[in-house]
Amino acid sequence: QVQLVESGGGLVQAGGSLRLSCAASGRTFSSYPMGWFRQAPGKEREFVAAISWRGGSTYYADSVKGRFTISRDNAKNTVYLQMNSLKPEDTAVYYCAADQVLGEVRRGIGDYWGQGTQVTVSS
Repeated sequence: QVQLVESGGGLVQAGGSLRLSCAASGRTFSSYPMGWFRQAPGKEREFVAAISWRGGSTYYADSVKGRFTISRDNAKNTVYLQMNSLKPEDTAVYYCAADQVLGEVRRGIGDYWGQGTQVTVSS
């Protein structure tokens, strides 16, 4: 069983940066691929980034490639999303997800989800 808690969201001006954190409980965290998703008002949830359980492989949506970086620290049971050059269209609730299968994380059908953290980017 894995429980996920996101933090680090907030209000930032366009061009600014935020770092989201997702703290996981459970002794098997280090063996779980992880991902970040976001959902803007009136829109469907969309994939943002994912990382393999060792952190050796990362994946990004085209819309954030080159601006966002996903990383993890298995010793701290935490996955991060560094967001730079933020745009108003990045405004959304950001969720982290985990599953034993990387492909299911990337498809947004992972078994475990956090409650989300709000990111608002002002123009």
